[in-house]
Amino acid sequence: MQWLLLISLTPYIYLLSQIYRSLTQIKYYRPKSVPGRFLSVVIACRNEEKNLPVLLRHLSEQDYNPDLFEILLIDDNSNDSTSAIALGFEGIKNLVVLQNSERGKKSAIRHGISVSKGSLIVTTDADCRMGKSWLKTIASFFEENKPEMIILPVEMEGGIGFFQRFQELEFLSLQGITAGTAFQGRPVMCNGANLAFTKEIYNRYSGNLHDELISGDDVFLLHEIKNDPGNKIMWLESAEARVSTNSSETVSAFFRQRARWISKAGAYKDTFTWVLGVVTFVTILFQISLLTAAIFSPALLLVFLAASLIKSTVDYLIVMNTATRYCKRQLIKWFPLSGVIYPFYILLVVISYFVPAEMKK
Repeated sequence: MQWLLLISLTPYIYLLSQIYRSLTQIKYYRPKSVPGRFLSVVIACRNEEKNLPVLLRHLSEQDYNPDLFEILLIDDNSNDSTSAIALGFEGIKNLVVLQNSERGKKSAIRHGISVSKGSLIVTTDADCRMGKSWLKTIASFFEENKPEMIILPVEMEGGIGFFQRFQELEFLSLQGITAGTAFQGRPVMCNGANLAFTKEIYNRYSGNLHDELISGDDVFLLHEIKNDPGNKIMWLESAEARVSTNSSETVSAFFRQRARWISKAGAYKDTFTWVLGVVTFVTILFQISLLTAAIFSPALLLVFLAASLIKSTVDYLIVMNTATRYCKRQLIKWFPLSGVIYPFYILLVVISYFVPAEMKK
């Protein structure tokens, strides 16, 4: 009878299997045309004097016609030399440095887009790096498909040690979910570090991005656009369109980032996002509950091990697919240990989110 508990895994296995199936159908994109569209790259940044020179250099090396793109850098109330570095950079023909009169990334992006000249907006972050054909690939994909939003790949790069590998593996799984659900036509996530959308669609839906929340400038926009079935949202599978960003250097920074991510979840209105999130969390709680119960009823230990193996199989398929596409298969050797830690990590993140701020000090 205790083996019937494994039926609880059915929703998770079904949803993740469907996502994996979509991942296997994604085709690599290669530009077929030389685009001539003017692009506006919008970058909101705060205290990024260390990262900005690298980003600006990568942007200055784009093989896209320099007359056909502008870089709009919005300084969100920095107290370092972010603006001075941007103003002193001479390698980009159309570089505009603005000051955010309000506070927060959402208002900074809104300000940048309000003065942008391009009909296609591309966003990235100051700590990102990209290849020379980044803009050309995005522009070409847009010209061929004309979507309202393009969800673009983001790669995380870490240092040495298990903590860094764990972050990279988790990020690969998130990228797998992002790509798979987007290809299904039911996108649940995107990343403002690499995102493109039309200026017209942004102006139409940017009024409900929950400015009261720090995070979510990207996902809330995605959900608003998705809510109208007449809009087309596409995933662009291309190494040339990918950007890379660094992993968190410390555990505290890592958990602060995850807390920001989870803080916006309560405001989600997209049904499929909620279903996927609830099913995932319930499955993780099921794992932990089985392990806890096995302390008092050792016979449940085999059920726990079977449940963990079943869940890990579909997780592995998604991570392996994404690791292969991102040329990071060497990370897979860390998957077993990460899989053991992951349920407890998720539970800790959720619990820490509900701990009052004064108790965290």
